Amino acid sequence: MPITTQQDIITDNFFIKSAQLQREVIIDCYYPANFEQVQSFSLILINDGQDLRTMQFENILTDLYQQNKISPVFCVGIHCSADRKNEYGTAGVLDYKGRGAKAALYTKFVMEELLPRIRKTYNIVSFKDKSFAGFSLGGLCALDIVWNHPEEFFKAGIFSGSLWWRDKDTEDLDFDEQKNRIMQRRIRQGNYIPWLKFFFEVGTQDETADRNNNGVIDSIDDTLAVIEELENKGYTKTNDIMYLEIKDGKHDVPTWARAFPAFLQWGWPG
Repeated sequence: MPITTQQDIITDNFFIKSAQLQREVIIDCYYPANFEQVQSFSLILINDGQDLRTMQFENILTDLYQQNKISPVFCVGIHCSADRKNEYGTAGVLDYKGRGAKAALYTKFVMEELLPRIRKTYNIVSFKDKSFAGFSLGGLCALDIVWNHPEEFFKAGIFSGSLWWRDKDTEDLDFDEQKNRIMQRRIRQGNYIPWLKFFFEVGTQDETADRNNNGVIDSIDDTLAVIEELENKGYTKTNDIMYLEIKDGKHDVPTWARAFPAFLQWGWPG
């Protein structure tokens, strides 16, 4: 378990030989150097954990802690695999190309292998609360897991989420975005859970596609549609939902690095 210290942050990593996924999963953990003195941590799982290395995530945390802008968080970056489009997705519901076939197995990996391993490795009996975040398709996956497991999770962070995920091609004559976008439908058919909270980030240059020709890119349209479904359930922008639209933001790691401090300060203020 290599360990490096960046000022106030310790970064270490380990591997899990997952029985569910039939592969080795690389895990990176980021936590304050005064780990043993912290009485209670909030846990944040993050899909596409390899992107945290690219954005030098330890520096983001260090800056926020030094300015007393966030409370103690234990962040866990889960590296994706080459089969990312099958492991990330909506558990039990494939997209129109059959992708997401291992999403249910990925959820089992998180619940049955990753969480117990974290508790055992760091001798943490329980966390103050647990949340899940992710980028692009990893953001969709994080939202899906939080929505389906409210007994376990508290917040979801979705950065440039693949909320277009649908079970019919837009070229199909009977395609209806209100019916065929999977996550929006899943929320519509689900229940209001009062403690859940949601953070959405999207950049105005996330993409150029505009399938309904309304002058708004699809990534913004799809994100706003999810927010509308949440509001219909009873969640409010005042208390439960944060929407961050970054002008000139792109579908890339530098944009997500710009947005991540806002997510942390929204969810875990100092």
